Amino acid sequence: MNRGPEGRRRPVTIHDVAREAGVSRGTVSRVLNGGHYVSPAAQTAVNNAIRRTGYVVNRHARSLITGRSDSVAFLLTEPQERFFEDPNFNVLLRSCTQELASQDIPLLLMIAGNEDERRRNLRYIQAGHVDGVLLVSSHSGDPVAGELDAAGIPVVACGKPIGQQARISYVAADDRDGARQMVRFLYESGRRRIATVSGPPDTPGGVERLAGYRETLAECGLPVDEALIAAGDYSRASGGRAAEQLLERAPDIDAVFVASDLMADGVLDALARAGRSVPGDVAVGGFDDSPAALAAAPRLTTIRQPFDRISKEMVRMLMARIGGEDPAAVILPTELVRRESA
Repeated sequence: MNRGPEGRRRPVTIHDVAREAGVSRGTVSRVLNGGHYVSPAAQTAVNNAIRRTGYVVNRHARSLITGRSDSVAFLLTEPQERFFEDPNFNVLLRSCTQELASQDIPLLLMIAGNEDERRRNLRYIQAGHVDGVLLVSSHSGDPVAGELDAAGIPVVACGKPIGQQARISYVAADDRDGARQMVRFLYESGRRRIATVSGPPDTPGGVERLAGYRETLAECGLPVDEALIAAGDYSRASGGRAAEQLLERAPDIDAVFVASDLMADGVLDALARAGRSVPGDVAVGGFDDSPAALAAAPRLTTIRQPFDRISKEMVRMLMARIGGEDPAAVILPTELVRRESA
């Protein structure tokens, strides 16, 4: 324990680490800044000394030298209430936080659900308080991704940034193929009046999942009936409203593919109010395999998005962009998970 002249504990310094490790202060500094030009033995000695002494990096001092903040933003472009309602955002946030923690990088949660929040957050980011941005739930026409890119801020989007795929790195689940898997499964289960509750048409998931639905119906020889398509906004309430519209327009539906588990939970409620049994009268398939799928009654047959892999790839690609690499894209496979709703 390090004590000052009056017996008070003083912070451990880089000099203490160097003395404990038996190396120079410069060697410790090189280890802390990436380990370049340091022998494996010296790096091990320094890391062990850091653990023994309890040394904590002074991020402010290091940022003055490196020009980096050593922190990353998780920017959600949705209203605040959506963050608390939709379990997907919490899963992504937790996984990204864990992945960055393994690199000793803190994550700042930022929400830009309206124009004032967007301007305030962009000012903060452009002032250099973070090194890069994990952008979640971007809508077409939303200027956030373009403004960050124009300002030279490294960005990785979750999902295809519609219209900006060539400039913005992104990681996405294969939304179209996931939709195709679900619709094909419903068809092979004997369902012939297969409706869908799609996501917002200005989001990549909304576009791709609806396209997969349309394509698979055509491949199965079923007509694409616009009366069997209703849109939601990924909220539970919107799923319920969409199901009511579908039942009014097409009371003979026998299956519904829903573009998110949370909306599917709303669909289940609407079907129950209408006296329809699930899956007896109407089979219901969701998308995400979020906690909402397991909480639903009955539990949802759904399409699993690999959220842990998505988070890891987003962090890896953002670190690469911060390091100067060119934009890139990763699309990950989805998986059909069968439960009681279909």
